[in-house]
Amino acid sequence: MSVEIRSNLIHPTAIVHPEAELGVDVAIGPYSVVQAHVVLGDRTIVGARVTIEGITTVGQENRIFTGAVIGSITQDKKYEGGTSYLKIGDRNTIREFVTINPGTEEGTETVIGSDNLIMAYAHIAHDCIIGNHVTVANVGTLAGHVAVEDHAIIGGLCGVHQFVRIGYLSIVGGNSKVVQDIPPYTMADGHPAKAYGLNSVGLERASVSLKERMALKRAFKILHRSGFSTKTAIEKLRGERETSECVDRLVSFIEKSERGICK
Repeated sequence: MSVEIRSNLIHPTAIVHPEAELGVDVAIGPYSVVQAHVVLGDRTIVGARVTIEGITTVGQENRIFTGAVIGSITQDKKYEGGTSYLKIGDRNTIREFVTINPGTEEGTETVIGSDNLIMAYAHIAHDCIIGNHVTVANVGTLAGHVAVEDHAIIGGLCGVHQFVRIGYLSIVGGNSKVVQDIPPYTMADGHPAKAYGLNSVGLERASVSLKERMALKRAFKILHRSGFSTKTAIEKLRGERETSECVDRLVSFIEKSERGICK
């Protein structure tokens, strides 16, 4: 598909490959490069000196700021060439000098949802799965195969180990070293990160009911302050008569953990 260069939207110094696909009212700033196989959705705004390459699909109404490098090949030493993908949803804000890589192996992908804020100098490595309404603060670094669930917050200068999962509505304090899974609703911090309590402010802002918050508070005590092993704590929570949607989500997350949870 040929690209019609519109002077009011695409700067004359920008380089846009004729095989790139641009939606309606896409804006591209000075000295930016958009390579072949890139798809930019309607009303996406690309700032100055941005590079977008690889088989990268960017949805609608995203804002990509100066110096970001989106879709460059994985930094994984196992990469042997082949076709991998990067898929980015809608209404994301990707700030200055962010780097995002596609998958490593043939046919794999990195996926970023919608309405996320990825702050300056953050790095999202190969094969990561990022949900919606996620915040990765400045210089947050996600290694390969990291999964981040909706509404999670990762503080500035955090390093997240490969294959770690960050749970729904959790928050990780700045400068933390995350080597195990952070369960949903948890507030974690440290080097390595430890669980310090529930993300109470986040729960209230998300309009989680008082009943659910109290159930989570009790579950947190059983998991972290009872002296039970994680397995015993989960069995106890599974045996509770009174059901809780939030506790069920918490338990299900922990049961699927391969690296263990921060305690």
